[in-house]
Amino acid sequence: MTGDAERRIASQFDSRFLRSYVRSKLRNDPVYRAVLERLRGTSAPIFDIGCGVGLLEFFLRENGVENAVTGIDHDERKIETAKRIASKYTGLQFRAGDARDSVPAGATVVMLDVLHYFTGEDQRRILENAAAAQGDLILIRDAVRDGTLRYRLTAVQEMFSRAVRWLRAERLNFPAADDIVRPFREYTAEVTPMWGRTPFNNYLFVLRRSVGGITNR
Repeated sequence: MTGDAERRIASQFDSRFLRSYVRSKLRNDPVYRAVLERLRGTSAPIFDIGCGVGLLEFFLRENGVENAVTGIDHDERKIETAKRIASKYTGLQFRAGDARDSVPAGATVVMLDVLHYFTGEDQRRILENAAAAQGDLILIRDAVRDGTLRYRLTAVQEMFSRAVRWLRAERLNFPAADDIVRPFREYTAEVTPMWGRTPFNNYLFVLRRSVGGITNR
């Protein structure tokens, strides 16, 4: 991604805080480029669960990915921000929604840093809904519970984000890696560290619908 495109995305946000946040995320968090690489050449509609202010959607458009995208988030303030900027692009829709709701059939599902705000039961429901939609590709990034220093630092940062009300989350409940993969029995799984320049315990789970009988069973 060029510096011009990075600045172009950031400049569309009204507040100085958001402009600084967007620049920092695009510069330091490798997940946007990782998702972009896996979406290039695909055509299925994308369903982004927990889209926030729409940063991923704008990043994809600035880098030539033209799939139709629907982003949902429970924070209506962030959805309104995303809607305002989305008017400058085509094929982007944003709406307030619940991550636990059903997923459109055949959609490519993206979930970035969402699962750890839900109970174990709700996490299973969210993941099972994604698997039931039977899209060819599921992309999930989350911090995993493994007792490492990175995990502990991640938990501290998330507690701070809740304290300052940037994140409207009732709880923190980091899943184990096996918990994320388990519902995708008809998919192959690629699990890659995805923390980049951050100290956080993030991993990217790339789940592809199985061809040729190889599954996670």
